[in-house]
Amino acid sequence: MKIYILTIFPELFTNYFKNGLVKKSIENGLIEFESINFRDFTEDAHKTVDDIPFSGGSGMVIKPEPVIKAYLSIPSMEREKALKIVPSARGNLFVQSAAEQFARQDFLIFFAGRYKGFDQRIVELMDAREYSIGDYVVQGGEIPVLAMLDASLRLIPNFIGDRDSAASDSFADSVKLLSAPDYTRPREFMGKSVPNVLLSGDHAKISQWKHREGLRLTMERRPDLIPQAQLTEEDFDILDELKADAHKSENENNTKIL
Repeated sequence: MKIYILTIFPELFTNYFKNGLVKKSIENGLIEFESINFRDFTEDAHKTVDDIPFSGGSGMVIKPEPVIKAYLSIPSMEREKALKIVPSARGNLFVQSAAEQFARQDFLIFFAGRYKGFDQRIVELMDAREYSIGDYVVQGGEIPVLAMLDASLRLIPNFIGDRDSAASDSFADSVKLLSAPDYTRPREFMGKSVPNVLLSGDHAKISQWKHREGLRLTMERRPDLIPQAQLTEEDFDILDELKADAHKSENENNTKIL
């Protein structure tokens, strides 16, 4: 996979590509990376990349000329084949299925904006896709690019040595449930013990416990995921039990308070 990032702060990406599995994947030829500073494609003495928005209002908008020129510096075949991504608060929510799609590409081109964002014609001219990483606003597109990139790279075959590790993550595949909590040594720590079932060696019971915990956490913290998950009748029965237990616990707590 070849990755291009258009940004006025290429140094913000340098350490990411020089460490951990990303560095190893570059050394092994699994991925390539190139940052392009679109400020280098300006023609005025001040290297201006932004201007005031039409219709007035606060903030500045990134001009189309330097960004498009930077984009056109990428070989035409790679531009045509690439999936082009622009972080934007107006974009579709970036989710695991998008990361899976990114991971299947030969070329990715990310555009990291600043200020109030890009002139919309940049997105339209490149037929780029706009994605949001959540309902909040950060200083620029660099952090969203890194978040989307990191979520995608780890899904490339051979990027992670233990493929099953990624397959068992929250949101993975069609299940889309939160994962169960994880534990390691020591068995007891500051009065907290590892659940006995995880020490039993009974793989069937461990699998059942993890699935039930995943259902419980999803119901409590991300109920919006339940309609998207491919659940069985047994799963819905478990959810009913969990709801009943939660309701019973809530009533008991209210009784104690009273």
